[in-house]
Parts: sequence; structure tokens; C-alpha cells
Amino acid sequence: MALKATIYKANIELADMDRNYYDSLQLTIAQHPSETPQRVMVRLMAFILNAHQDLRFGKGLSDETEAALWQVNYSDEISLWIELGQLDEKRLKKACNQAKAVKLYCYGTSVNTWWSQVEQNMNKFDRLTIEQFEPSTCEALVKLLSRNMDFQCSIQDGQMWLTSGEETLLVETIKLK
Repeated sequence: MALKATIYKANIELADMDRNYYDSLQLTIAQHPSETPQRVMVRLMAFILNAHQDLRFGKGLSDETEAALWQVNYSDEISLWIELGQLDEKRLKKACNQAKAVKLYCYGTSVNTWWSQVEQNMNKFDRLTIEQFEPSTCEALVKLLSRNMDFQCSIQDGQMWLTSGEETLLVETIKLK
């Protein structure tokens, strides 16, 4: 019998002052059986950081032809392709050929090793930006994971403050490229 996805609901009050984007988001996040809680939360943070009316979750782990997140306009052009983890050059090249902009959000304890091995190859992709979540940030985010989540989020000067109940967390990324 195949394992089923775990479903999470997230209600987010978002104030992104850097982009002048304000919204109330009601998101349903399906966790693939092979997906870690850390990846689920990184995917949610990537959604919040890039929130847009056309941004959608892709099939991600279950379909390699789709991004983890993507923004597709009414002409079926991919404005933004977002990936997670430490990907190989081939996958990112494909994304850069299909989308106007590509973002990769890295996480985990081996990012620095991966980056030292691929930095030279990644620098040839003009449409690609790469950011890293610190392992301590990911650990704190996983503690906030529950089946029903309510967040207040404000983004200003490149800093994201995420509040859940009595807990407030500063979520920042380190720009690698």
C-alpha cells in the first residue's frame, strides 16, 4: 500500500513592505511521503518570501518536470521558477531555459560543501539567484510545523519576522548568488 501525503493548512497574514505586497493567504501544503518536515517549512517560507497572486505549489518531488513553486502568467509563461535543496546543474539549467527568473533556496548542514563544488558552474546562469537558510533557522521552523498553522508575517529591509502564537522568529537567508 502506497503512503499518502500529509496535508497541512496555513493561514498567513502577510505584510511585505519591501515589495508593497499585503495579503491574507490560506495555503494547503501536501507533504510527499519522502519529504522532510524541514523541506515543508522551507517550501512554505519560499512561498511567503515570493508571494504573488499567480504563485503556486508545483508537484515538486512527485514530478520532476515541475518546480517546487512557480509563478505562471495567463500566457503560460513561467515568470518565476523556485527550487529547494542542493540541486545539480542540469536541473537548474532546464529551469533557467524555461523561466524568466529562477530562485534556489538551499538548506541543511552540507550547503557550504555543495556550494564550494558547484559555485563556478552556477555563476554562468544569469537568471539564477541562490539563497541559503541557516540550519538553526530550519530547526526553529520545524518546531512551528503543525497540521493547522496561523502566522503573522512582516518583511522589511530583507528581514522576515514570523509570529505563531507567542513565538516570534527572525527568518533570514544568506545570499550565495
